[in-house]
Amino acid sequence: MINVILCGGIGTRLWPISRENLPKQFLKMFDNESLYQMTLKRNNAFCDEVFIVANANQFFLALDQFEEIKNDVKYKNFTALAEPFGRNTAGAIAFAAFLNDDVLLIAPSDHKIDANKKYYEAVKKAEEFAKEGYLVVFGIKPKYPETGYGYIETDGENVIKFHEKPNLQTAQEYIKSGNFYWNSGLFMFHSNTYLDELKKYAPEIYENAKIATEKAKKGEYIRILSEDMEKIPDISIDYAVMEKSKKIKFVELDVEWNDVGSFDALDKEFEKDENGNTKKDNLVAVNAKNNFIFGRYKTIALSHVNDLIIVDTPSAILVTKKGKSQSVRDIVKILKEKNPDVVKFGRTVYRPWGYYINLLEDKQYKVKLLKINPHKRLSLQKHFHRSEHWVVVSGTATIVKGDKKFILRPNESTYIPMGVIHRIENNGKLPVKIIEVQVGEYLGEDDIVRIEDDFGRVNK
Repeated sequence: MINVILCGGIGTRLWPISRENLPKQFLKMFDNESLYQMTLKRNNAFCDEVFIVANANQFFLALDQFEEIKNDVKYKNFTALAEPFGRNTAGAIAFAAFLNDDVLLIAPSDHKIDANKKYYEAVKKAEEFAKEGYLVVFGIKPKYPETGYGYIETDGENVIKFHEKPNLQTAQEYIKSGNFYWNSGLFMFHSNTYLDELKKYAPEIYENAKIATEKAKKGEYIRILSEDMEKIPDISIDYAVMEKSKKIKFVELDVEWNDVGSFDALDKEFEKDENGNTKKDNLVAVNAKNNFIFGRYKTIALSHVNDLIIVDTPSAILVTKKGKSQSVRDIVKILKEKNPDVVKFGRTVYRPWGYYINLLEDKQYKVKLLKINPHKRLSLQKHFHRSEHWVVVSGTATIVKGDKKFILRPNESTYIPMGVIHRIENNGKLPVKIIEVQVGEYLGEDDIVRIEDDFGRVNK
């Protein structure tokens, strides 16, 4: 059995802690582990291979976080496929099915699941159905009338119908009926079964995903080409196959499950104080009850407020009412038009070579801390609108500047004039940290002309 982990989501409803550059599945919110790492560990008990599908902008996070825990898991093979942009789950799963002839356990990377004995029993039961040629969907018995989840109407092991996210009254009716389950987003089937059903019910996805897989660039990871990805319809597995197929079986997951899809959902995972507020050392509360607080950067003081959600990050603050956190996606839509960078990036921006932290910024200057991981290097690049000054604070950096190449050690520096080709390399065993000062009339991240790049980001 192969553990197929879908890592392409961006967690819009958890903005501002979840950004496009660092979405919720890679945030280390629980005992210094990410939801993605927890998924890897949870399914290693019965999967000896893992196949991840991730957005090209974040796949290196999946690789790095796997490296962090690889001694704790025993996967024989680890394969990564990078999509240039998302086209929903039907196509992503098709890539995995075309490249693997086996039973596939399809798992979202961003759910929190208590992997108890009943979880493993459910997976084994689903495996039997999958080997018999069925598509298996896992459902969760609802504990309350949630309007943010899709529902599955069942008759024992058979699925009667898939239902969209309901309003509150409909959700309450579902709870009373007793045969409705939350759609967990977990599936299991043999790759051939899925492809046969996909070809029957969504032939356009089937044909284009097949072509994209055949033309994909192979190497350290598999990279789908943009021109091929564009031809794949943006449709979920539910719409494309599950709602139409006659080969569906249902298996109940009797576990503690949370899709961590909103701050109301995330609130359930944190310890509360005697007044129902999130228990935090940096919180001071007077006559304040039932508030969810997420933030470790500042002292947060509350007075005479109840039922709030307050999320503090270095670059943005969110305040909303409990029960209304699904509407954060509406805020994100506005921000994408008004200030798209605040949706894409936090103060810390992750790159394939490491990360940088924005320390200080004004209209004509910006100060960053760069961390370059061992045996990594930035792209060979130039800028049209800014110059840069680099000071090494730790490690040994190899610098390319024009036609020169030289070494900088701690407390040594160099100046990169506007328009000069340059690069930072870390050829050592320890991280390199550099303070970068940018000066110019325009300091946007799109003022980068990449000439050579180890990560496929060369300007066309």
